[in-house]
Amino acid sequence: MALIKSVRGFNPSIGKDCYLAENATIVGDVSLGEGCSVWFNTVLRGDVNTIKIGNHVNIQDGAVLHTLYQKSTIEIGNYVSVGHNVTIHGASIKDYALIGMGSTVLDHVVVGEGAIVAAGALVLSGTIIEPHTIWAGVPAKFVKAVDPEQSKEINQRIAHNYAMYASWYKE
Repeated sequence: MALIKSVRGFNPSIGKDCYLAENATIVGDVSLGEGCSVWFNTVLRGDVNTIKIGNHVNIQDGAVLHTLYQKSTIEIGNYVSVGHNVTIHGASIKDYALIGMGSTVLDHVVVGEGAIVAAGALVLSGTIIEPHTIWAGVPAKFVKAVDPEQSKEINQRIAHNYAMYASWYKE
């Protein structure tokens, strides 16, 4: 069973039909919507501020989500995929976005609906990523716009695949 821990009077809230890996850690002011999956060695650390996650979000192995005390929060929309070993620190991620493996998204970043942050990217504090665009590099820069229907289809497929993978682990 995942480590679910209260801190400073805040208790994590877990929506129905969520999969939490046995060694995932969810602490403090964290809320997960319905149908989410939080994978192995992932840490959602809401000890210093709020982490709010929508429905059908997958947070893959080794990801770390944290915030700045009294300065930033995390808000993640619906059908978002957060890749393996991603760090999100105090950012806003809109519906159907994809945060690629090993990337870092810093405080006060906004990742628009259907946007893609490429694997290994470093999105600097305060960056605004427009909807349906791809950003890559260190630091991350605009690469190109993508067709909204194509990005939605890709990102939705990944989110639905993770729902299927999670079903394999439910007992």
